[in-house]
Amino acid sequence: MLSMSLKAWKRLLAPIIIVLTVGAFTAFIAAHPAALEHLKNLNPIVVIELLALYSLFMVSLVVMLEASLDLCGLKISRSENMILSSYSALINFFGPLQSGPGFRALYLKRKHDINLKSFGLASLLYYAFFAAFSALFLLSGVLGWQLIAILVILGLLVLFILLRTKNRLTSRFRSLNLSSLYKLALACLAQVFLNSLIYFIELRSVNPTIHFSQAIIYTGAANFALFVSFTPGAIGFREAFLLFSQHLHHITTNNIVSASLIDRGVYLLFLGIVFVFAISVHAKQRLQADNN
Repeated sequence: MLSMSLKAWKRLLAPIIIVLTVGAFTAFIAAHPAALEHLKNLNPIVVIELLALYSLFMVSLVVMLEASLDLCGLKISRSENMILSSYSALINFFGPLQSGPGFRALYLKRKHDINLKSFGLASLLYYAFFAAFSALFLLSGVLGWQLIAILVILGLLVLFILLRTKNRLTSRFRSLNLSSLYKLALACLAQVFLNSLIYFIELRSVNPTIHFSQAIIYTGAANFALFVSFTPGAIGFREAFLLFSQHLHHITTNNIVSASLIDRGVYLLFLGIVFVFAISVHAKQRLQADNN
């Protein structure tokens, strides 16, 4: 009886996620109509550019998950990876406490019996890379050319630590190789860089005088908000971080608010496309974590 009830619960998981996602979309749009108003007035070319960059960002998420699973000695199909990454992106935006990673871990445990300690450590490595790259972006306006030297030093330090702790890490990971770590780091760097391009396009759409160097600093501040966010899409938290860092990127409050509204609107549109994609490839059936 227990196993049957568990199977029934698993079969209900996908439609529950679908219903909650649709409900979250509706509630978010009702609470933030200004996001859609800015989207209506936006140049269609800008919207297309942003959607293309968000699509590349999704590809980087797929590569990131692939590298993380390599470290855990697990391989899943590319299609399953894409569907899982798609649902994670949806849940990460609408769910509390950036809950996408938790959903991935739960799914992988039930479907593939992944070692949660190994996957958790791989996730921590990813967030460490993400925090390091974001910090360098944030401080680039202060450090200038010294940033290159710091990058070299950090790279050598990371390599030294890996070589010193490889035996210890091997006990946690089924497969520890530098190629997987490099793939994880590059995927993370690609995400941060793509974020900077996205923010630059959004900022330039409200103020053509903004430089890419400002967008880089802006990206670093915005990314750190994700670590402490309790709201869907880091609403409020990201804006607060951007306002606190104004002395670094020198972007006005009006520009921050306008660009943020554009970002929410376009990202909602992108998530809608992702949701349709997930449904169209029968994500419900593919994400049922049964034991058969």
